[in-house]
Amino acid sequence: MAHVLLIDDDRALVDLLALACEEAGYVVTTAFDGRVGLQLVNGADVIVCDVNLPGLDGFTVCRRVREVHPELPFLLLTARDSEIDEALGLELGADDYVTKPFSTRVLLARIAALLRRHTAPPAARKLGALELDPERLTVRWAGAPLATTLTEFRLLDALTRRSDVVRSRAWLLEEARGDDSVVADRLVDTYVRRLRRGFEGLDPHFDRIETVIGAGYKWRG
Repeated sequence: MAHVLLIDDDRALVDLLALACEEAGYVVTTAFDGRVGLQLVNGADVIVCDVNLPGLDGFTVCRRVREVHPELPFLLLTARDSEIDEALGLELGADDYVTKPFSTRVLLARIAALLRRHTAPPAARKLGALELDPERLTVRWAGAPLATTLTEFRLLDALTRRSDVVRSRAWLLEEARGDDSVVADRLVDTYVRRLRRGFEGLDPHFDRIETVIGAGYKWRG
């Protein structure tokens, strides 16, 4: 039974979401500020966290969780509707982002999608200097470990299934998040930028992820 950690200072909303999650079969722990939420991270299978929190804001909570649990699914909630805020959340390592108001059905679907990414992983594989292990959710480049979020791992896994094949941003987002929404371009670009930055930190000459203008991305074989 999966364990959901809800962090939001809107107590009425937390009560509503907790009830919906429990009815869906999840174990739920709640917190009403960022500092308390951080103390409850251990044991959680997925975190749902509001951006605007007392104590520590959701962006800070996300960053601190990622420092210790890079693979833990993390979903941000916010009343803001800004591309800058969304991009910042993804840059800090959030796997998904839901803007208020939203229905509990939508949130439950997003939670289920994040949790499914942990189940029945395929075998590890090697592609040149790249090593992907879906069971451990680890990436290595020329033997050196590369830290990724769950969504970044899935996007990289999808992109590298076939070398030199152009993948659209919508397709990549569908594979990585189960979502091909109209915001695919900026979301995928953010994920790819983070992946490139990570690879370049290990190899300054890294150039395997190629942008195909007007079409998407491909992994150079």
